[in-house]
Amino acid sequence: MSVSDTDNAYEVLIPNIYIGQRLDQTLASLFPQFSRSRLQNWLAKGNLLVNGQIIKPKTKVLGGEQIIILDTQDGEESAFRPEDLPLEIIYEDDSLAIINKQKNMVVHPGSGNWSGTILNGILFRYPSNKNIPRAGIVHRLDKDTTGLMVIAKSLEAQIDLVRQLQLKSVRREYYALVNGKAPTKGTIDQPIGRHPRNRIKMAIVSSGKDAVTHFSTLEGGTNWSALSCLLETGRTHQIRVHLTSIGHALLGDTSYPGKTKKYASLLDTLFFKRQALHAERLTLTHPSSGKLMNWQSEIPDDIRTLLSALKTKENE
Repeated sequence: MSVSDTDNAYEVLIPNIYIGQRLDQTLASLFPQFSRSRLQNWLAKGNLLVNGQIIKPKTKVLGGEQIIILDTQDGEESAFRPEDLPLEIIYEDDSLAIINKQKNMVVHPGSGNWSGTILNGILFRYPSNKNIPRAGIVHRLDKDTTGLMVIAKSLEAQIDLVRQLQLKSVRREYYALVNGKAPTKGTIDQPIGRHPRNRIKMAIVSSGKDAVTHFSTLEGGTNWSALSCLLETGRTHQIRVHLTSIGHALLGDTSYPGKTKKYASLLDTLFFKRQALHAERLTLTHPSSGKLMNWQSEIPDDIRTLLSALKTKENE
């Protein structure tokens, strides 16, 4: 696999995990920074070639095809640019890197966020990751969710890590501060899809994808709880939507606030401007060595300060 000499071009081999899928669906997965209509337009005009040829969008993928996107001069491709950003790498080797993501950082370029993302930082630190779909990103965290992410540094590692996620063998544990006194433990098994009226939000909908979240209460007061959440699946906004659905919305979450207005004054005083969610632990099988590895990220200072304030308020 190689990269074109043209800086504005992308050249990637289609991983075998997409065998049998339609080309247009595969392209949408490999290049999420571009809209489906743009990709299809490039296909039609010959700006996107498969093994050097113009192929119909409905063509089934065989695996291993070479995708080349030529210089289209239409602006969006500039999203895939290296940028020197302060990424906190807590572990790395030839196969993968573990990032401790900070708040207010978008993982992947998209509408309104075409630069300054984790992906841009990855391409600066690991230039060869331009050869890998999604620049090696295996899973995402929301903009204001902090904590651990794994990045593949080779196509082989990415395929292995994606398979682990599909097999639900990657263990992802989150720390959350939520509204209300939560049960000691529980499981939320409700499908998640796009909100029927607000398309930028997610919701529990019968037509959605299977989503399962396990949780247990670590500590709490009369009107708040600190939870450990374990993801069995990885849907967009899964923890936020699931916890809100059972009356335990994340503190600070303006998109899925539930009944958290009573915390507005406290959050304003602390300048706490995000959902209180942190990806605390990550466990997976190393794609090269086969060794089970795990990492932990300390709870950020802003969440610790909020927790302390909740305890103080409880005792007043």
